[in-house]
Order: sequence, then C-alpha cells, then structure tokens
Amino acid sequence: MARRTKIYEGKAKILYEGPEPGTLVQYFKDDATAFNAEKRDVIEGKGVLNNRLSEFFMLGLQAVGIPTHFMKRLNMREQLVRSCEIIPLEVIVRNYAAGSMSKRLGIEEGTQLSRPVVEYCYKDDSLGDPLVSEEHIAAFGWASQQDMEDVLSLALRVNDYLSGVMYAVGIRLVDFKIEIGRVYEGDFQRLVIADEISPDSCRLWDIETGRKLDKDVFRRDLGSLTDAYSEVARRLGILQSSNITTAPTVVK
Repeated sequence: MARRTKIYEGKAKILYEGPEPGTLVQYFKDDATAFNAEKRDVIEGKGVLNNRLSEFFMLGLQAVGIPTHFMKRLNMREQLVRSCEIIPLEVIVRNYAAGSMSKRLGIEEGTQLSRPVVEYCYKDDSLGDPLVSEEHIAAFGWASQQDMEDVLSLALRVNDYLSGVMYAVGIRLVDFKIEIGRVYEGDFQRLVIADEISPDSCRLWDIETGRKLDKDVFRRDLGSLTDAYSEVARRLGILQSSNITTAPTVVK
C-alpha cells in the first residue's frame, strides 16, 4: 500500500490526503477519550462501529436535504469526505439536561427542556473547549452573522432528523454536538455538516430503561462501550446481531 499523507490526527480519527483534489480520507480509530483526554483507552471495534454509524446518519441527513461533507464509505474504518474549512466551534444541541449543563446550572440530569437549547464551544483542547456566546464568535471573527444564522438552522434541522430516527427505535436523543465546515464552489460558499455523528458525539438513552448507549458508558465506567454502540447499530438495522464481542458483524 502506498504511503498516504497524514493531514491531521485527532483523538478519535485521522485525516489523510484524498485521492482527488478537494477530498480527504477519514479514518476512525479505536481510541476512546474523555475529560479532555485525561481518561483514555483503546476499545477494539469502536472505530468500525462509528464509521458505519456516521455513514448511516450522514446519508440520512443528505436524504432530507441537509448537506454534509460525506461522500462514501471506503471500507470498515475509512470514508471519503469533502475537504472543508472547519468553523472553530462545537455546536451543541440539548433536548434534556445532562453532563456539563446539569453541573453548570444545577439542573437534575434528565430534565426535559421546554425547547432545544443550542450552545457553542470554542474548539481548543488546551483551553478545554470553553463555552462561548455569539458575541464572542462575532468579535473574534470565527463566523459571520449570516454563518451563525445558517449554523443555527442546520443544527435544529439535524436535531429534528436525529430525534425522529432515534425515537423510532426506542432511543431518546438527549443531546449531541456537531462540527460545521465551509465548502467553496467558485465564489459561492455553503455550510455542511462535517466531522462525524456517532454515539461518541451524542447522548443516547433507552426510552424504557434509561440505559446509556453513548460515550458516558466509558466516562462513567458503566460497562462495555462496544456493547452500547452495537445496540444502537442493531436497532438501526446496521448490525446483523447484537451478539458482538471483539469484532462487530456489520451489514454491507
């Protein structure tokens, strides 16, 4: 295999130069991290599951008219994506209080919010991805006012889609975070959903039992992360069986 040019390596993925100009290969690692990488482990099969789950969600978003950077899945761990300029924000949509919101505001975890709450965090690991306001975003030039209107619209549309998909398989979408990138077509710019959508970036609770099916399983030592992610994939029809040990059996 020819040596590929690595563009970027993050906590859970590696980006390589793609086969054509304007493309990248996104590789999903088995690494699991929490608390700004203070807790870490390697969980066999996690990257395979997240690659397939992210493909499922990105294709679903595209089918309802929400643009993404996803082009196609290449193999069990890699997908071809469009290169884009990432807006340096994590966009968080919350339907229920959980995690940092519960701690920050003293709201009991699991409290349903009267409307989705959209928050923004500045992407900088050295600062712990701090919460920022739209005033900060405008003042530092991270995104224009028009960008932010489009970001909000995209985030709420993604929330509507994901909430419906998850509810249909008995899962509550508590919250999720996305990244958004700019792609350029001549002088025209548009925003697309980038990075990934997977249980790494969502809080997913079983509607009946409240069982956590997301990265909180790893954060809080609640059992097998692979089992939790496999359960999500099984309910969505991606896995042939929930009897997963080390190597998920993924529907091609």
